[in-house]
Amino acid sequence: MTKPFMRFLRIEALAGGALLFCAALALILSNTTAGARFMAVWQLHVGIRLGDIDYGRTVKQWINDGLMTLFFFTGALELKREMVLGDLSSPRLATLSLAGALGGMVVPAGLFLALEHGATGAQGWGTVMATDTALMIGCLALLGSRIPLTLRLFLLSLAIFDDIGAILVVAIGYGETVNWLALGLAGLGLAAVSMIAWLGIRGIPVYCALGVGVWLAVDASGIHPTLTGVALGLMTPARSWVSDRRLHAILKRITARPPGDHDTGDGTSTQDLQRAVVATREAQSPIERLEMLLHPWVAFAIMPLFALANAGLPIFPDRVSGTMTLAILVGFVVGKPLGVTVFSALAVAARLAIRPPDLSWAILAAGSLLTGIGFTMALLIAELAFGPDLLNSAKLGILGASILSATNGLLVLWWLTRHRRT
Repeated sequence: MTKPFMRFLRIEALAGGALLFCAALALILSNTTAGARFMAVWQLHVGIRLGDIDYGRTVKQWINDGLMTLFFFTGALELKREMVLGDLSSPRLATLSLAGALGGMVVPAGLFLALEHGATGAQGWGTVMATDTALMIGCLALLGSRIPLTLRLFLLSLAIFDDIGAILVVAIGYGETVNWLALGLAGLGLAAVSMIAWLGIRGIPVYCALGVGVWLAVDASGIHPTLTGVALGLMTPARSWVSDRRLHAILKRITARPPGDHDTGDGTSTQDLQRAVVATREAQSPIERLEMLLHPWVAFAIMPLFALANAGLPIFPDRVSGTMTLAILVGFVVGKPLGVTVFSALAVAARLAIRPPDLSWAILAAGSLLTGIGFTMALLIAELAFGPDLLNSAKLGILGASILSATNGLLVLWWLTRHRRT
């Protein structure tokens, strides 16, 4: 399982660079003479109109609500693969990351509410709860092999737990009035997905059609539709349908034929080859197949597009709320690492979790500084939580906190590991 995990890390590290470039580009363009036109592109209305029925949203909303569903789907796939087949299959090791993620959500939100108590921006408490996986892994990649693999696994799984927790906060805390009929239809759709998987139906188009139906039902229910990606990702089977022994037997039948022995008319050779093609495909679990298919698209297309649509920030000093920006800075830069470290220590002390021997508390605490990079999910929640009067202040706090957290984490980790061979 090391190879799929390292492949995921490599893509995330490269994606961090693409995400950072697009964020900087959006920030620059939004403060040029073309800024108004650049920002207006994302507000164009796109949809379907049939008579009195108009189903549509702005380009930015399609990205944030639609394409980001694939982002959460891919994250849920990676989390389930690690928990079923990877290092997180140990419950006590998984609990360490889960406890850290919980602390990294509770403590920042508490600090934010304390600083914004009674203010109009208090409803944005969810903004400081999430960690940006790609940028965090990208920062770790800069330090090379001096960083222990266990820290990468801890932070990656923590960030995925964190993202799932944040999307639950979005669904519950920032959703609209729940339409229970639509929510029930979404539940039936998920039950249908589970049923056809149990029946052994393997066609991806069938699952895509059901997934779109579930997404539409969740969207109509008033709950944020990106929750669909988490649910479907966690439901995806992690085991292959063809065992290694069965695959070996099928391939052995093919290789046992002498060279040049073609089909004699009874069709057995053709059938054997067709069986081998199917068996080779199905020997890989659905999670691995979908992750290999989707992860590059999510990393190098969806995430940069999200950054272009959401990182634009026209800077007008007279329109910035200093208290809001400060609350977000404190929540990310102080609250995130404090919550991750303290809750992880409490979980180990209570013997609910174990800490890998090569992951010292100093390295863990230093790595937790990087969890204050909250770019992607923070921007997504800020768009839902704040009105136009506070949104730019929130974005300024998010960008500032991400820069400070990345700088602090890299410097401390470099200092702690400066004697390790790179």
